[in-house]
Amino acid sequence: MRSQPRALTRHRHSARYWSLFILLLASLSSCATPPRLDDSQLDHDITFFSSYGYQLDTRWHIPFRVWVNETPNTLRELTARGARKLLRNVAEIEELSEPQKERYLWRVRDFVADSKSGQRVFLAFDNDPERELFALRNDEGEFETDFNGVLQGSLSISARRARQLLKEQNSKDNWLSFLASSGEYEGRGRVQLIPATGLSVISDIDDTTKVTGITQGASIVLNNVFFSDYQAAPCMAELYHSLGNEAVFHYVSGAPWQLYEPTTTFLFSEAANFPPGSIHMKNVRTNFLEKDSYLDFWKLAGFSGPATIAQKTDSIERILQHFPDRQLVLIGDSGEHDPEIFADISLRHPEQISSIRIRDVVNAAETQPARLHDMMVISPDGESCS
Repeated sequence: MRSQPRALTRHRHSARYWSLFILLLASLSSCATPPRLDDSQLDHDITFFSSYGYQLDTRWHIPFRVWVNETPNTLRELTARGARKLLRNVAEIEELSEPQKERYLWRVRDFVADSKSGQRVFLAFDNDPERELFALRNDEGEFETDFNGVLQGSLSISARRARQLLKEQNSKDNWLSFLASSGEYEGRGRVQLIPATGLSVISDIDDTTKVTGITQGASIVLNNVFFSDYQAAPCMAELYHSLGNEAVFHYVSGAPWQLYEPTTTFLFSEAANFPPGSIHMKNVRTNFLEKDSYLDFWKLAGFSGPATIAQKTDSIERILQHFPDRQLVLIGDSGEHDPEIFADISLRHPEQISSIRIRDVVNAAETQPARLHDMMVISPDGESCS
């Protein structure tokens, strides 16, 4: 693979602040067992991260990631408020307004939420005339959520059932909606059944679809992520919609899964107007009873570049494997590793990658033209999005 851009050094510094922040939240919230609030005060919740389905022979296979959790209790919320001062100082904000405080507490909610292990999760599709309950299990055949409240695996349904459900839900774009429940906890989700042929778009998120400022240092990144209103990258939503109504989208990000709700709420809002699609983010565990949590923090603190490259590459390779006959457009930015990741993937799958488009946030077209060889360059100010 090509050598990494100079922005990687700055990104590692900002990642260290990320790791300190997550470490503080995780260690404080897991060091004691706080008293439970009254059940009427709890927000029972199952988060089913947006996914897709691919067809193999006569069955549809749906990779899923589901997280069972509760709203942070008093101690966990105090932990978040304590970390807020640290982040405010790093973000170089002298005083936070009330809207900034509220925005911060919502965006860190999933870092300090109480993950529920040992939960069996069942899925029921809306308007299912057969009222079938699907018991979810992971790739090892286990039915219960792990220490971090996560259950990740693949659900299989027949092509007949898929056609039936699409018809009953009157789906025009192959999206199916459903309810996930473990008895005490529940939540809603959607999945898109994607045909074997057509156009797919794999897009980065930060500094590609929304302005994050990764290359501008930790203070800018933390301000944009936790305290400021999210801003859509100029003209990028228009570009995505111009690719046609039949195009499907996969959003791949190096940001942690804990930012899924704020990120998708913004991306698919009326204001940002990006096409809906599956989401693929970095796994950062926050339960220190699970030994691999320490590995997550180590990667985030000292080796965020290689960890992000591996995570993004693996996510994209998995999509390519599931859809070998679809044409793919890769869209990212020049601030981090997207040009190198995309170029490497294109070399291995030239028959599947139809084009690569890069939002050039560091003027690489002038200073490092080799990085963007054979790629379509998009101006960060929105002047050339076509």
